[in-house]
Amino acid sequence: MREIVIDTETTGLDPNDGHRIVEIACIELMHHVPTGRKFHRYLNPGRDMPADALAVHGIAAEFLASQPLFEAIADDLAAFIAGDRLVIHNAEFDLAFLNAELARLGRPPLACPFVDTLAVARRRFPGAPASLDALCRRFVIDLTVREKHGADIDCGLLAQVYIELLGGRQPGLDFAAPGIGGIAIALPQDRPPRPPRPHAASLEELAAHQAMLAAIKTPLWLAA
Repeated sequence: MREIVIDTETTGLDPNDGHRIVEIACIELMHHVPTGRKFHRYLNPGRDMPADALAVHGIAAEFLASQPLFEAIADDLAAFIAGDRLVIHNAEFDLAFLNAELARLGRPPLACPFVDTLAVARRRFPGAPASLDALCRRFVIDLTVREKHGADIDCGLLAQVYIELLGGRQPGLDFAAPGIGGIAIALPQDRPPRPPRPHAASLEELAAHQAMLAAIKTPLWLAA
């Protein structure tokens, strides 16, 4: 099963106010495990960078001026996603910006399925903080790399959080047989086959059953 963890950084909170994507990152998962394949681009938003957004991610307009426009990377992004399921923290935000960028190019919105890890975390831990930082602290995931928000860094953190939200991963991914005191526990395939046991009732058991039924007065199954 292929999934794509995706995150964006923007110039503001609402694409309807003219805000744009300035960074986008994706990480490929196969059966919930990162494969090492990534997609990461900075983008020229074609506008200024508000001070409050700069304080969040630290991506300056001067740096973005030399980066490609969204239209230049749209085909590569679509090829990387390839219609597979997306994993997004606060999906409403990122999908709104992605679909706004696609709409500017006359393209249809993303139609692939998605998992919103924010909604998953709120269902699993009702009333608890569910930001990416809070979930990393809950699952003891190293946050030292996150001095500011960044799509590439946040994708890596979200991939780890997603695995924990699914129930966690066996250390080492070696799927070793459990054991106690160094003694391995036999798995089902290691046990010798046993002949099937008879399950049909004997004549004596059938007669006893009928006698029991006859002794029951006004049984429920005969009630009107």
